[in-house]
Amino acid sequence: MSIQVYGIPNCGTCKKAFQWLKDNQVDYEFINTKENPPNRTQIQSWVESLGAKPMRNTSGQSYRALGEEKKSWTDEQWIEAFAGDAMLLKRPLFTKEEKAVMVGFRDKEETIREKLGL
Repeated sequence: MSIQVYGIPNCGTCKKAFQWLKDNQVDYEFINTKENPPNRTQIQSWVESLGAKPMRNTSGQSYRALGEEKKSWTDEQWIEAFAGDAMLLKRPLFTKEEKAVMVGFRDKEETIREKLGL
């Protein structure tokens, strides 16, 4: 069962995740969201699994460029925003069998293992 990791190659958090996956001999497929942005249907299913709030890349320029109204956006508005600009998605985002299971890479090791089903 393969894990997909969505992100960008020069992201420091993605690099940490890749190293951890390699060190733990976990097979994964990397999807560069700059070259292959996820489609609206994928994003909608990820929001259903994880919720829009944890998926927001609040430290990026794209997020800061959004107006104050972003604070009151619905999940539907976030789905549209994520579909329009993949840089708004927090990285890395992990899926298993098309289902989003984790976003970001700051949890404790046992939590990461649990979320990834290892």
